[in-house]
Amino acid sequence: MCHILVIDDEKNILEMIKMALTKFGHDVETASDGEEGIRKFDEKRFDLVVTDIKMPRLDGNGVLKYIRNSKRQSTPVIGISGTPWMLEGKNFDAVLAKPFLIKTLADYIHNFASVPPAVPSAGNASLS
Repeated sequence: MCHILVIDDEKNILEMIKMALTKFGHDVETASDGEEGIRKFDEKRFDLVVTDIKMPRLDGNGVLKYIRNSKRQSTPVIGISGTPWMLEGKNFDAVLAKPFLIKTLADYIHNFASVPPAVPSAGNASLS
Protein backbone atom coordinates (compact mmCIF):
# COMPACT_ATOMS: atom_id res chain seq x y z
CA MET A 1 0.00 0.00 0.00
CA CYS A 2 1.18 3.49 -0.87
CA HIS A 3 0.28 6.87 0.51
CA ILE A 4 -0.58 8.85 -2.62
CA LEU A 5 -1.40 12.52 -3.14
CA VAL A 6 -3.65 13.22 -6.13
CA ILE A 7 -3.99 16.83 -7.33
CA ASP A 8 -6.60 17.86 -9.91
CA ASP A 9 -9.00 20.78 -10.21
CA GLU A 10 -11.71 18.62 -11.79
CA LYS A 11 -13.66 17.17 -8.86
CA ASN A 12 -15.10 14.23 -10.81
CA ILE A 13 -11.66 13.10 -11.97
CA LEU A 14 -10.22 13.58 -8.49
CA GLU A 15 -12.93 11.42 -6.91
CA MET A 16 -12.71 8.75 -9.63
CA ILE A 17 -8.93 8.41 -9.19
CA LYS A 18 -9.27 8.32 -5.40
CA MET A 19 -11.99 5.67 -5.53
CA ALA A 20 -10.07 3.50 -8.01
CA LEU A 21 -6.70 3.71 -6.27
CA THR A 22 -8.36 2.97 -2.93
CA LYS A 23 -9.75 -0.22 -4.52
CA PHE A 24 -6.17 -1.08 -5.48
CA GLY A 25 -5.31 -0.88 -1.76
CA HIS A 26 -3.70 2.55 -1.61
CA ASP A 27 -4.23 5.33 0.92
CA VAL A 28 -5.18 8.37 -1.17
CA GLU A 29 -5.41 12.03 -0.25
CA THR A 30 -6.62 14.68 -2.64
CA ALA A 31 -6.08 18.36 -3.35
CA SER A 32 -8.13 20.54 -5.69
CA ASP A 33 -5.24 22.73 -6.87
CA GLY A 34 -1.47 22.96 -6.77
CA GLU A 35 -1.29 25.28 -3.76
CA GLU A 36 -3.38 22.91 -1.65
CA GLY A 37 -1.28 20.05 -2.99
CA ILE A 38 2.05 21.48 -1.90
CA ARG A 39 0.59 22.33 1.53
CA LYS A 40 -0.42 18.69 1.95
CA PHE A 41 2.93 17.52 0.54
CA ASP A 42 4.70 19.55 3.23
CA GLU A 43 2.42 18.31 6.02
CA LYS A 44 2.64 14.58 5.34
CA ARG A 45 4.88 12.01 3.74
CA PHE A 46 3.66 10.66 0.41
CA ASP A 47 5.14 7.77 -1.54
CA LEU A 48 3.99 9.27 -4.83
CA VAL A 49 2.22 12.32 -6.26
CA VAL A 50 -0.19 12.34 -9.22
CA THR A 51 -0.90 15.82 -10.56
CA ASP A 52 -2.94 17.35 -13.34
CA ILE A 53 -1.08 19.98 -15.34
CA LYS A 54 -3.59 22.66 -16.28
CA MET A 55 -5.03 24.02 -13.03
CA PRO A 56 -5.77 27.51 -11.74
CA ARG A 57 -3.43 29.18 -9.26
CA LEU A 58 -0.46 26.78 -9.20
CA ASP A 59 -0.31 24.30 -12.09
CA GLY A 60 1.23 20.83 -12.23
CA ASN A 61 4.56 22.16 -13.52
CA GLY A 62 4.74 24.37 -10.43
CA VAL A 63 3.95 21.39 -8.22
CA LEU A 64 6.71 19.38 -9.90
CA LYS A 65 9.23 22.22 -9.53
CA TYR A 66 8.34 22.59 -5.84
CA ILE A 67 8.77 18.86 -5.17
CA ARG A 68 12.07 18.66 -7.10
CA ASN A 69 13.44 21.54 -5.00
CA SER A 70 12.24 20.05 -1.69
CA LYS A 71 14.02 17.74 0.73
CA ARG A 72 11.88 14.93 -0.73
CA GLN A 73 12.86 15.65 -4.33
CA SER A 74 13.04 11.95 -5.20
CA THR A 75 9.30 11.50 -4.63
CA PRO A 76 7.91 10.09 -7.90
CA VAL A 77 5.56 12.49 -9.70
CA ILE A 78 3.14 11.35 -12.40
CA GLY A 79 1.73 14.09 -14.62
CA ILE A 80 -1.75 13.66 -16.10
CA SER A 81 -2.99 15.92 -18.84
CA GLY A 82 -5.26 16.30 -21.80
CA THR A 83 -2.30 18.09 -23.39
CA PRO A 84 0.61 15.69 -22.74
CA TRP A 85 2.86 17.43 -25.29
CA MET A 86 3.11 20.27 -22.74
CA LEU A 87 5.07 17.90 -20.50
CA GLU A 88 7.87 17.10 -22.94
CA GLY A 89 11.25 17.88 -21.49
CA LYS A 90 9.89 18.21 -17.97
CA ASN A 91 11.13 16.14 -15.06
CA PHE A 92 8.01 14.01 -14.50
CA ASP A 93 8.64 10.36 -13.71
CA ALA A 94 5.74 9.43 -15.98
CA VAL A 95 3.08 11.14 -18.05
CA LEU A 96 -0.43 9.89 -18.74
CA ALA A 97 -2.62 11.44 -21.42
CA LYS A 98 -6.27 11.90 -20.49
CA PRO A 99 -8.29 9.79 -20.94
CA PHE A 100 -6.34 6.86 -19.53
CA LEU A 101 -7.06 3.46 -18.07
CA ILE A 102 -7.02 3.33 -14.27
CA LYS A 103 -5.08 0.07 -14.61
CA THR A 104 -2.33 1.97 -16.44
CA LEU A 105 -2.06 4.46 -13.57
CA ALA A 106 -2.06 1.60 -11.05
CA ASP A 107 0.73 -0.14 -13.00
CA TYR A 108 2.86 3.04 -12.93
CA ILE A 109 2.29 3.34 -9.19
CA HIS A 110 3.24 -0.29 -8.71
CA ASN A 111 6.46 0.23 -10.69
CA PHE A 112 7.48 3.37 -8.78
CA ALA A 113 6.47 2.14 -5.36
CA SER A 114 7.51 -1.50 -5.70
CA VAL A 115 4.35 -2.74 -4.04
CA PRO A 116 2.45 -5.88 -4.99
CA PRO A 117 -0.42 -5.00 -7.33
CA ALA A 118 -3.97 -5.57 -6.22
CA VAL A 119 -6.54 -6.58 -8.80
CA PRO A 120 -9.94 -4.98 -8.21
CA SER A 121 -12.92 -5.98 -10.29
CA ALA A 122 -12.98 -2.63 -12.18
CA GLY A 123 -9.26 -2.61 -12.96
CA ASN A 124 -9.73 -1.75 -16.64
CA ALA A 125 -12.06 1.18 -16.11
CA SER A 126 -11.25 4.20 -18.21
CA LEU A 127 -10.93 7.71 -16.88
CA SER A 128 -12.22 10.16 -19.44
